Amino acid sequence: FGGKEGKDAQKNFAFETGSTQVLFLQDILSELAPKGTCAIVLDEGLLFRTNESAFVETKRKLVDECDLWAIVSLPGGVFSTAGAGVKTNLLFFTKGKKTEKIWYYDLTHVKVGKKTPMTLAHFGFAPDGSVLDDKQLPANLTADWRENDETKEQPFPSYASVLKNRGKPEGESRYSWTVDFAARRAKAREEMQPLLDEAAEIKATVVELKEQLKRLKKEKAGKEAIAALNAEIKEKNKAARDLESKAADIDAAVFDLKAVNPNTVAKVDTRTPQEIIANIEVQGRIVSESLGRLSSLLGQA
Repeated sequence: FGGKEGKDAQKNFAFETGSTQVLFLQDILSELAPKGTCAIVLDEGLLFRTNESAFVETKRKLVDECDLWAIVSLPGGVFSTAGAGVKTNLLFFTKGKKTEKIWYYDLTHVKVGKKTPMTLAHFGFAPDGSVLDDKQLPANLTADWRENDETKEQPFPSYASVLKNRGKPEGESRYSWTVDFAARRAKAREEMQPLLDEAAEIKATVVELKEQLKRLKKEKAGKEAIAALNAEIKEKNKAARDLESKAADIDAAVFDLKAVNPNTVAKVDTRTPQEIIANIEVQGRIVSESLGRLSSLLGQA
C-alpha cells in the first residue's frame, strides 16, 4: 500500500493515478471473468478518498460492473508484521451485476499485535472451514460482548455465523449492517439535479449574452458596455462552474465506501462532577503515598 507508479505505466489504465492500489483494482476489474468472485485486501484510503478522480471513477466502475456484496473492516496493524501498518479492509465482489446493497462487518474492536496476530478464528472459522461455537472464539474478539450486561448471555454474532444471513434482518448485529447503495445513489441524484438544472439555465443565458456581445462588437458599441457584458458573462460562467462543482462533490461522496459502524456502543461516563472530583482526590492520595514511600526508600539508601 502507498506505492507509486510512473507516468508511462499509468497510460495503460483508464483512470490514471500514481497510486498502485487503484491501478491494481482496475487491473482486477479488467481481468475478472463474468460471474467471477474476488476477495481483496485494500487500504482504508482507497475506500474513503473522493478527492481524486481516479479513486472515484475506479470505485464507480467497481460498483457498476460488480456486486460488491461485503466489506470487512479490519483492525489497524493487521499487516504490520509484513511492513504495512495502514488500516485495511477485505472486499468481496462478483462481476456481472450492479451493486445494490453492501453488507459490512466490523472487526476494528479486536486488538492485534505481533504476539496476538489476527487468525481465522477471529472471523469465527475453524481451520477446516466450519463455524466455531462461542467457547472456541478468541477472548479479544468477544470480550466487549461478554462484559455488556445486555449481551453477555447471547450468542456472539461472529462473521462466520451471520454471513449466511447478510441482507436479512438476521444478518444485522452490533458488528454488521447493510448499506442500501442504490438508495444512496438515487438520493445523490435527487440532490444534484436542482444544481445541474440551475447550471444549465445559467449556461443558456451565457449563450444569449455571447450573441449579444457579438452584436455589440459588430455595432462597435462603447468599450464600457462591452466590458460590462464580458464581466457578466465571466460571472455567470463562474456561477455555473460552482454549481456543477457542488453537484460533482455530491456525486463523489456516494463513493465513500468506508465502514462506519452505526451500531457502535459508546462508553459513556455517567459519574457526577462530585464523583469525578472524589476519584481525582483518591488518585492524588495514592500518588502522594507512593511518592512518600519512594522518598523513604531513597533516604534509607
